[in-house]
Amino acid sequence: MKKTDFDRYLEKQLEDPAFAARFKSAGEAWGVAVQIAALRERAGLSQKDLAKLLDTSQQQISRLESPGYEGHSLSMLRRVANALHARVRVIFEPVKTTNEMHAAEAPERYNANRAKGKRNQTGAGP
Repeated sequence: MKKTDFDRYLEKQLEDPAFAARFKSAGEAWGVAVQIAALRERAGLSQKDLAKLLDTSQQQISRLESPGYEGHSLSMLRRVANALHARVRVIFEPVKTTNEMHAAEAPERYNANRAKGKRNQTGAGP
């Protein structure tokens, strides 16, 4: 498929780490907004209907369904999910880097240091 001018422009912009982070964040917010709107519509509810179920305003539902809104609270998302017979799942995924992520210390080293510290505190040991 041939790249458009926009594709080339976006690729260039994504080379900037700050832009790439904002772009990814916007995509995440967009996903939440689209899912809420789709679930609401599947339930046959208007924003006003859902607002009544949640004892909130239609404007708040509109904000939740706005791709630019990033003020979602977990408690509100749970309330929305409950009203729409859905569930909320939050997934943390490790960031893929060129270097593998490692714990600061291997568990056995940590335990060895703790044991050594205990021996030194009691006077036993080297």
